[in-house]
Amino acid sequence: MSDIKFKDKYRIPSARATWHDYDGGSYFITICTKCREHDFGEIEDGAMQLSDIGTHTQKCIEGINRHNPYAEIPLYTIMPNHLHLIVVIDSDKITHDKRTVDVITEPVETFPETSQDKMTSKETFQETSLQKKTPIERAIEMQSWLSVVIRQFKQSITRYAHENNIEFAWQPRFHDHIIRNNDELYGISNYIENNVANWKQDEFYTPRRFS
Repeated sequence: MSDIKFKDKYRIPSARATWHDYDGGSYFITICTKCREHDFGEIEDGAMQLSDIGTHTQKCIEGINRHNPYAEIPLYTIMPNHLHLIVVIDSDKITHDKRTVDVITEPVETFPETSQDKMTSKETFQETSLQKKTPIERAIEMQSWLSVVIRQFKQSITRYAHENNIEFAWQPRFHDHIIRNNDELYGISNYIENNVANWKQDEFYTPRRFS
């Protein structure tokens, strides 16, 4: 399988091959703060200046693979009021004992061309029936593992805020776009890498609020 490299540092498995064999998935994720508050910091002189919780969020993003070995985040950006992530779910790294888990998912806001995670609360993934799943069912399963990763990640940030008396809340939903091919992957990566520079033209832009 060929790889795509960003700045000779980030290595992303070919999105085309990943999607074709349905053994995993690559996703473009956007998560916003409640009311699009500038909780993660501010952009000053063309650079993102992270707040305390923004710095903790960065650490959590970079540590996701340690807690969820089947998930990789090769590229991301933290903006004042939202995050963009490329998340790659690799089913080969989901061990047998982890294929049967209780999953409490949260709502996922999808774009028109994406599939939606409609797993019910406490639904179980059964490893014994994995080989009987259709390709679409297996793809949906991978997207449910995505929900596990995002839910745990958001909970970690919220817990940190509470423990440190930081006023913070997430927007309940997150945007989920399935990356289907290399052209999409290149376009999304370019958008992420230039998000700070194009902040005032961004659809999530809100002016800085002074207290």
